[in-house]
Amino acid sequence: MMEYRNLGSSGTLVSSLALGTMNFGTQETPKEEAFAQLDAFIEAGGNLIDTADVYNGGMAEEAVGRWLAARPRDVADRAVIATKGRTRTGEDVNEAGTSRRHLDRALATSLRRLGTDTIDLYQLHAWDPLTPIEETLSFLDSAVRAGKIRYAGLSNFTGWQLQLAVSTARAGGFQVPVTLQAQYSLATRETEWEMIPAALHNGLGLLAWSPLASGFLTGKYARGEKRSPGTRAGQDHALYQYTSSNYENSDRTWDAVDAVNQVAKETGMAPAQVALSWVVSQPGVVSAIVGARDTRQLADSLAVGGLHLDPDQMAILDAASDPNPAPYPYGPFGSAQRDRVANGPEALGQLVQAHADASAHDRS
Repeated sequence: MMEYRNLGSSGTLVSSLALGTMNFGTQETPKEEAFAQLDAFIEAGGNLIDTADVYNGGMAEEAVGRWLAARPRDVADRAVIATKGRTRTGEDVNEAGTSRRHLDRALATSLRRLGTDTIDLYQLHAWDPLTPIEETLSFLDSAVRAGKIRYAGLSNFTGWQLQLAVSTARAGGFQVPVTLQAQYSLATRETEWEMIPAALHNGLGLLAWSPLASGFLTGKYARGEKRSPGTRAGQDHALYQYTSSNYENSDRTWDAVDAVNQVAKETGMAPAQVALSWVVSQPGVVSAIVGARDTRQLADSLAVGGLHLDPDQMAILDAASDPNPAPYPYGPFGSAQRDRVANGPEALGQLVQAHADASAHDRS
């Protein structure tokens, strides 16, 4: 059974799994297949549909818009539509960024493609170092007040960028973003160092993209084998090849894969279901965004909606996927600098004592 969670600090409830549409409008996912996936997703209780203005030159948004128009109102109204603006949409110098000028045009285009008057969640696809955050937040606030969007969200913001955006919004009386969309999986846990703590502190819900690490956590890849052209890792696409290379050359990826396969055997779940269950069980995660080649693959992912691993299985996955940061600033020494407890020894004191004990042992 699908679970529902608050969309960050808002009162809107969304499914713990979101449908990603990055491939909609391509040969891999043409109109008929896109419609079938959307139908299956809604029928399974899913409601959060994630897209962006730059996915396949706008064809993904158009596919979602055509589906909304083709379905009865009671079906279409279940969908919570999330899209994004910021990434370059043309060759002109101003056809990118989070300026009022670009976002105004990007939002108008997304509304037209989606065939709707209001977008539920409008996300800044990434930080823009050239635009004052006040300008961006002012635009989002005016878009909410004009009824063009219901909520604002962030995507790929680092911890300090998120905090600046939220603090500035609160100080200026602007709409405060309710979500952070970020890459998060057993193979990409660096998100936990700053981004997730900042989101949790400010009440932003986390939308996890690439929760299966470009397919590496599905159990279909083995270390050192040649990737099939039919897989995500084998596609001749610069972005896929870049991310796949990073996963391929990381021992931590393969440790995580081994742990996922181990837990899958113990539980009878598919490896992809194990990896997704871990993500949706993490603090602050509202929804994990899943994409699929076809409805069968989608159905396997959607089965995770109500599945949870036990603490021992979670511990196996945690240990195998731990990014083991350097001692400072995120490892034991750096973390100890920020520790304080009301009762009992603090981490820094314990660390210093452990070092002293080890030194004394070495001298003896």
